[in-house]
Amino acid sequence: MNDTSKFPDPTYRDTVLAPLFEGVKTHYAAHMGAINRAHLVMLHDTGILKRDDARAIARALRDIEAETDIAALTYTGEHEDYFFLVESELKRRLGDLGGALHTARSRNDMDHTLFKLALLDRGSAMQHRLGALIDALIQTAKRESETLIVAYTHGQPAQPTTFGHYLSAIVEVLLRDARRLADALDTVDKSPMGAAAITTSGFPIDRARMADLLGFGAVSLNSYGCIASVDYITGLYSAIKLVFLHLGRLIQDMAFWSAFEVGQLYVPNSLVQISSIMPQKRNPVPIEHLRHLSSVTVGRCDMIVNTMHNTPFTDMNDSEGEVQQAGYAAFDSGGRVLDLLTAFIPACSINADRVRANTDAACITITELADTLVRDEGLSFRQAHEVAAATARAVIAEGQPLSEGHAAFTRAFESEEGRAPRTDERAFRTAVAPETFVARRDRPGGPAPAALTHAFASYSSVLQDDLLPRASVRDNRRSTAAATLETAFADLLED
Repeated sequence: MNDTSKFPDPTYRDTVLAPLFEGVKTHYAAHMGAINRAHLVMLHDTGILKRDDARAIARALRDIEAETDIAALTYTGEHEDYFFLVESELKRRLGDLGGALHTARSRNDMDHTLFKLALLDRGSAMQHRLGALIDALIQTAKRESETLIVAYTHGQPAQPTTFGHYLSAIVEVLLRDARRLADALDTVDKSPMGAAAITTSGFPIDRARMADLLGFGAVSLNSYGCIASVDYITGLYSAIKLVFLHLGRLIQDMAFWSAFEVGQLYVPNSLVQISSIMPQKRNPVPIEHLRHLSSVTVGRCDMIVNTMHNTPFTDMNDSEGEVQQAGYAAFDSGGRVLDLLTAFIPACSINADRVRANTDAACITITELADTLVRDEGLSFRQAHEVAAATARAVIAEGQPLSEGHAAFTRAFESEEGRAPRTDERAFRTAVAPETFVARRDRPGGPAPAALTHAFASYSSVLQDDLLPRASVRDNRRSTAAATLETAFADLLED
């Protein structure tokens, strides 16, 4: 076959190569520069390249970076991509020596290293944003530790608790999410450099040196896995997905609580939008943005994970440039959620009057009445439950607050037990008061003040002593590595 076509085909150029080139300019050019410098230092340190050759390449790299306006570059098809553009410039300046920089490496290990470095940047930023949200929730929970709310099950008023107790439950979930995110980033934080195409190299490369110069925590050991396993991608996006799936449930509660019919959550004017036609409206629109941005983030994470489904265990474009760049949108939308929620939750407050009204109307303290009858009247819990249920039915039918229902209680007790109760009106009011309900639930994990104080100390310890330091250690290591690489590269420039 006499094939006279020339690369690149114009349509392939415009639909694939040009967009990829733009992606490299935006996301990877700086990281590629770091890989080039680190690889050159390693080749020199291991004796694979002589000092004079390494110096010449170092100076050429320095000059290329100084003279290239990356943002102004446009894809012409003259070079397959940005990597070959740089290599072409090296060869133009140095002749055959310009090709020596690619000794003992491949586009395969380079690409996955680029992707990991970009993910570590974004993942670290998300760690810190999530940490800030968790801290804001802990501080708000402390502030609201005695603020009563109505807790719901199956969409119905169930029992009283405190806003601090509710937020503490969210904190526990997010602490687990933050740990999953940190663990996923530990998987990303392993260097593929030195794997080359598939099987490492016949040259005496130093993979650990490369990992150190680029700021990785360790080497990703199996060379086949370095270029074929994508669990660093699927694991990270799965961990991110869970953060926003779980936050979506909190946000849905905020929407429900702020509804006029419930009115439990007060959203301040600074976070409320008005209607253009209905003067009475106070629309807590940020909640809707939080909800849809969380869902969008979950969907974007699913898109990346699903793209890896049923792909072969090999180096492939399904896990490379376009897919990686598409995933970064999850960090953008997710970051917006974390920042807005960090501001939103502390700004809100609980409408105590509506909580009190709903508490009385729905008899949500009736469980404590049943418990009190077990303790003080000697009933079994099932007997006490029947008396309490009859009491609740009676006061609800009469439109009466439970706190005023001693007469209804007395009738129910006598009907069920055949005797008058020893519980007088004062004891009854105490038993059905929401403050009593909360105070008596002082078991570990409960809403009583002592239980919450212990929980707050635990949450702060996990955040301040484990999760935030894990993020800071990685950040500091990468910062130190960048300085070390700069010094080592500068040394190559010297005569």
